[in-house]
Amino acid sequence: MRTFVIAKNVFQEVVRDRILYVIGFYTLILVIAWRVLPEFAATTENKMFLDFGMVAMSTITLIVAVFIGAGLVKKEIDQRTILVLIAKPVSRSEIITGKFLGLSAVLAILIASMSAIYLVFLQLENIPHPTFSIVIAAVFLFLQLSLINAVAITLGVFTNSLLAITLTFAVYLMGNITQDLVKLGRLSQNPVMERISQGLYLILPDLSRLDLKNDAVYGLQALPNATILITNAGYGVLYSIMLLAIASFIFSKREF
Repeated sequence: MRTFVIAKNVFQEVVRDRILYVIGFYTLILVIAWRVLPEFAATTENKMFLDFGMVAMSTITLIVAVFIGAGLVKKEIDQRTILVLIAKPVSRSEIITGKFLGLSAVLAILIASMSAIYLVFLQLENIPHPTFSIVIAAVFLFLQLSLINAVAITLGVFTNSLLAITLTFAVYLMGNITQDLVKLGRLSQNPVMERISQGLYLILPDLSRLDLKNDAVYGLQALPNATILITNAGYGVLYSIMLLAIASFIFSKREF
């Protein structure tokens, strides 16, 4: 209950900061794309709009997850309100978990709302679209951003906000190409490069497992089978739990 109270407070705080206005911003972007894309692509505007809607949703929610997640704990430390929290009968792991769940709830609402708006636009424009696969991609986008949320919170525990934001974006970029890094290391035929690339693959989250936006627009046949999807979802959840455990351990060792 203490964890969910913290999560509720985080959720309300983020909503009060008018972060949900990004839903309106996303809608505005889709309206502009709806009008502008036909001017640049007379015959492929439908496919471009399909891709653009998914990419815009991913980009906007990523920025929210990184910038807010990196400052959730650091803001408490800087404003000294952390002293009030740790003086209460609540463990530091509950604080970390509550912060994570609160922001994850905000991300879930953002993704659900944007996905609904995106599907409405596709319906109004009579653009053929695979609804079910887009919903699956949205679910996996939430898992990916929850993992990034955990990364941002972990880095924010022991670094300043600017560095945490920079490193989180770096983890996101590197995490999407870890498999390519391993292939590049093998192609280099350099033992040192191979070990470095394999080390990065083991340490960094493989975010490409949770990125379905490029495949979802082609329908269910383009997505991995159910077993792989469940395995990848479990990977994202377990990695997030591991990061939260690390964040809780580091946070428990800090003195205020």
